Amino acid sequence: MRPERHGLRAGLHRAVTVITVPLVAVCLTAPPALAAPPGRAAPPSDPVGGPQLGARGLVVDTAPGVPALPKIKASSYLVADGDTGEVLAAKDPHGRYLPASTLKTLTALALVPRLDPDRLVRPSQQACDVEGTKVGLTPKMSYKVSDLFHALMMMSANDAAVTLAEADGGMRKTLADMNTEARRINARDTLAGSPNGLDKDLGLNVRTQHTSAYDLALILREGLKNADYRRYVQAIDFRFPAPPSKKERKKGKKVGGYPIHTHNKLLPGERYGYTGLLGGKNGYTIAAGQTYVAAARRGGHTIIISLMKADMPPSPYAVKLLDWGFAARGKAKPMGTLVPPGDAPEPDKGGPGGLLPDAPLASDDSTRMWLLVGGGAVGAVLAAGVLIAVLRRRRRYGLPPARSTEPSYDETGR
Repeated sequence: MRPERHGLRAGLHRAVTVITVPLVAVCLTAPPALAAPPGRAAPPSDPVGGPQLGARGLVVDTAPGVPALPKIKASSYLVADGDTGEVLAAKDPHGRYLPASTLKTLTALALVPRLDPDRLVRPSQQACDVEGTKVGLTPKMSYKVSDLFHALMMMSANDAAVTLAEADGGMRKTLADMNTEARRINARDTLAGSPNGLDKDLGLNVRTQHTSAYDLALILREGLKNADYRRYVQAIDFRFPAPPSKKERKKGKKVGGYPIHTHNKLLPGERYGYTGLLGGKNGYTIAAGQTYVAAARRGGHTIIISLMKADMPPSPYAVKLLDWGFAARGKAKPMGTLVPPGDAPEPDKGGPGGLLPDAPLASDDSTRMWLLVGGGAVGAVLAAGVLIAVLRRRRRYGLPPARSTEPSYDETGR
């Protein structure tokens, strides 16, 4: 080995040693959520809605006269009376999982009251180029906020989500608004790291973005109080604006468009059309699996259901849970309650009141994340200095560039 390369390796070893000592100390003091099994973050020790809802398995009244729960292959779900707030049955209701696009229910809850529906917004190129499902925005034209919300909630458009975040003042402000809204309604299991629910594409994992079946029910229940919110989640067909075609320009039209259709298969006329459906939202990424939340009203009563990490498209499961909810309401002893917005104990440090991830995060490596969060500005400056020194030395001595060992992912983000 050449002397200069030996000196380089020794210098790098010393630099790594300097950084590793504070890093280990920070990791030892990280929130308990970091020690949770992969795919599920740790639930709070004092569950919102009642102690029985802290269970990991099924919680349901099995007394005579109560119909048997349907068999649902999902890591977590919840059935609640939307009028009284009574939780009728649940499985791991406070387990924290990746939300996929069900997180857009929180995006809408936070932003619908904040943004003028008639305001015109021009998307950035970055918003138009986002991964996953898109409505097809272009920076060449401006869109009404109401059009963007239709695309967001009907067809789960990720480009619309990012554009709405830009309209709200930027990604970091929008995430703060979303997490503040989650805290306001006591959705303590929820931490938004994106406005669209994408995860691996943005370097997010269950430690840096999560929600629960319980929180999804809270979020949708609160959102349905808003007339505009209801209009967006109940829309089936909508003509989305676009630049005019050549034929349209010849006719003097300044704006063209094309039809978009809902992805919610429980709305009227869809494959699993459910009578009385008030609205809902589906989601899917490879990491999150199938997720869903919906509410329906029949006979003067409302049932809310939510599913997380289901093993198949969730519409058939949703129908079974809604049917069970209407049949069990008034018979099954409540296992807990959906709490109203208002004062509640402070969230734990792993919840929306604590860590606010950058968007997007550079990596889902928890040690690197906690170095930057726990080490503060000093740690960040030190790490940046070492990185610059390494790159300069590599160029000087002709060493090959470092290569990433992170796997690549292809996810729809629907």
